[in-house]
Amino acid sequence: MRYLLGLVLFITASSLFAAEPSSSAAVSTSVYGWIAIAAGFGIAIASAVGALAQSRVVHRASEAIARNPGTAPHIRFGLILGLVLIESLVIYTLLIEILLVGKIKL
Repeated sequence: MRYLLGLVLFITASSLFAAEPSSSAAVSTSVYGWIAIAAGFGIAIASAVGALAQSRVVHRASEAIARNPGTAPHIRFGLILGLVLIESLVIYTLLIEILLVGKIKL
């Protein structure tokens, strides 16, 4: 799955650099369209990977607490810190996407 995603991103990126501009109006419209598409894909990928990472963290933490209940406060602290850091990466991606979409001229 990772290799397929990498291949799709490589093909998409190479087509952006291969195109030669014919006029400034056509280029700006094309670039803004790609910015909107990239913003949509970026936030979708970031939220999907963030949700997958959070589910793995919660699974491992609950498994560790079930095996050794005496260390629950320490594991819970690490769990909450990890979840906050994972969610902050998704929020940073959202901010970058908002900034990119803000550059689109309507």
